[in-house]
Amino acid sequence: QVQLVESGGGLVQAGGSLRLSCVASGRTFSEYIMGWFRQAPGKDREFVARIGWSGAGTQYADSVKGRFTISRDNAKNTVFLQMDFLKPEDTAVYVCAADVVGGTTSSSYGNWGQGTQVTVSS
Repeated sequence: QVQLVESGGGLVQAGGSLRLSCVASGRTFSEYIMGWFRQAPGKDREFVARIGWSGAGTQYADSVKGRFTISRDNAKNTVFLQMDFLKPEDTAVYVCAADVVGGTTSSSYGNWGQGTQVTVSS
C-alpha cells in the first residue's frame, strides 16, 4: 500500500502553466508505475499521463500530448505533472495514482490520492 498526496493546483488563465506534485509514502516508490488522471464536473475520470518505474517510459492522452509533461524523482518519492498552454477544458480535479501494473485505465491502479483542483479561466 502507498499513500499519495497531491499539491500544486490552482487558478490560472488560459495559456498559462501549473506544475502538480504527488508525494508518495509507504511502499518503495520506485516499484510503482505512476499515473495522473482528471475528472471534470459531470464527466468520467479520464487518463492524462503515466510514467514507468525508471522514468524512461511515458504515455499521454491525445488531449494533452505536447502540452503536459510527466516526470518523477525516485529519490524524493515524487511524481510531477508540468502543464503548459493550459486550456479551459483542462479544468478538473487532478488525481495521482500508483500501481505496479498501472496502465491507462482507472481500474489498473489500486492506490489513489485525494486530488488537487485545477481551474483554467478563459
